[in-house]
Amino acid sequence: MTKLGNSDLDVYGLNLGCNVFNFTADEETSHAVLEAYASAGGNFLDTADVYGGGGGSETIIGNWLTKRGRRDDIVVATKVGAWEQRKGLSAANITAAAEDSLRRLQTDHIDLYYAHKDDQDTPLEETLSAFDSLVRAGKVRYIAASNYSAERLTEALSISDREGYARYVALQPHYNLVERDYETDLAPTVSREGLSTLPYFALAKGFLTGKYRSADEPGDSPRAPRAIAYLDDRGERVLAALDSIASAHGASVASVALAWLRVQPTVAAPIASARTPEQLTDLVASVALELTGAEVEALNKASV
Repeated sequence: MTKLGNSDLDVYGLNLGCNVFNFTADEETSHAVLEAYASAGGNFLDTADVYGGGGGSETIIGNWLTKRGRRDDIVVATKVGAWEQRKGLSAANITAAAEDSLRRLQTDHIDLYYAHKDDQDTPLEETLSAFDSLVRAGKVRYIAASNYSAERLTEALSISDREGYARYVALQPHYNLVERDYETDLAPTVSREGLSTLPYFALAKGFLTGKYRSADEPGDSPRAPRAIAYLDDRGERVLAALDSIASAHGASVASVALAWLRVQPTVAAPIASARTPEQLTDLVASVALELTGAEVEALNKASV
């Protein structure tokens, strides 16, 4: 387990992405994935009000939490601001969206509540005040940001410090072996401010599973066209390095890609999703996979 930022949330080294629930995985299959994840020691779920057709993912999770019981064993993260029916980060929208999410999740609190994306039409003070009210009311334990620039994240944290509002404890950026822009500006900000990073698209839309190696054989996944876009000279170098290291460890390419991400500075847990319990196996295996310094450097070099 890893401590999340300056919080008391202890989270598993793989953050289970629940964006596929009620999308490419029905409720029965989603519950099987959740059970397999929890049985492996996982405790950290990532969802959003917009996932699963709007509310669908949260509803599936809520039904599972109620059926399973032991709510406090699971850290539930959800988001507000990206769904057209609950768009933006105004105080009124955040308050209403939180109540909707609590109802769908069938719980009295959200462990980690994200601003899903920056809303530059709403003053940061208004957004943070609304989040702070939810924390003070006990409906949200901690807050986090997703898809913020370093400049806006720094400004938001400064406002929280000045006004005594609840402070973001984590950032969710786009970050993986073939998407490394995060390291330039955001990583130093996150490190300086004591936040944790929870990268989304940790497997580059499926490319870093090693499944997509030819544009002529794109596969049947809805993400296949986006994954194939990484299949250039650099992408082939990365896959070759992953293949070599995976072979040395008797592990999968996906496990190695996630293990690399997990050991990057500021990263607490990569986010990855599974449509079936079988797909979950390689994701969970990444948590126990320890790469050598030379292997990490080989992947760094290949992905530059």
